[in-house]
Amino acid sequence: MKRIVILISGRGSNMEAMIRARDRGELPGLEIAAVLANRPDARGLETAAAAGIATQVLDHKAFADREAFDAALGEAIDGFQADLVVLAGFMRVLTAGFVRRFEGRLLNIHPSLLPAFPGLHTHQRALDEGVRIHGCTVHFVTPALDHGPVVIQAAVPVLEGDDEAALAARVLAQEHVIYPRAVRWFVEGRLHLENGRVRVDGQQQDGTLQAPLLA
Repeated sequence: MKRIVILISGRGSNMEAMIRARDRGELPGLEIAAVLANRPDARGLETAAAAGIATQVLDHKAFADREAFDAALGEAIDGFQADLVVLAGFMRVLTAGFVRRFEGRLLNIHPSLLPAFPGLHTHQRALDEGVRIHGCTVHFVTPALDHGPVVIQAAVPVLEGDDEAALAARVLAQEHVIYPRAVRWFVEGRLHLENGRVRVDGQQQDGTLQAPLLA
């Protein structure tokens, strides 16, 4: 049984997708050990508690600096014996020391087809640039913000008349598909980091790695 800890700052819709996938039996061999938040008012804490998952708050404002917060966060994660740490709308830039501590077992999802549009406001930036294809990326976390070895990506078309909200909703629907899938691959031992790139066992049998997921 693999244990994961999910980090959130708000609603945690990708956390909700993970819980739904677990409840549907799509994540066998997985235990969501805990959900941790850096904000006491994070709405996802109630969702997690209602699903029978342990929760904990580490308010980043209570710490002297980023390093002190990350050290405490790392201790909390280790206390739950996590095999994998899943960032699900965790709005904190993590220190290099924290990333090294969980290297190879720290996943994030970003709402763009990285390396395009790292950082914030990805959907509006995609619209402003006039791209025809947008999407989302699950990747292993490295000290470089919104970079790191790509696990899986999903693409969606940018449609005539799209605004930021419409495009964000289309991308979010795909986030909820590919993030549980990436976690399942980790749990199954199918993800391998080799020379800074990800290899997935059985990828020739999994069409999601051969073509974009079009909404």
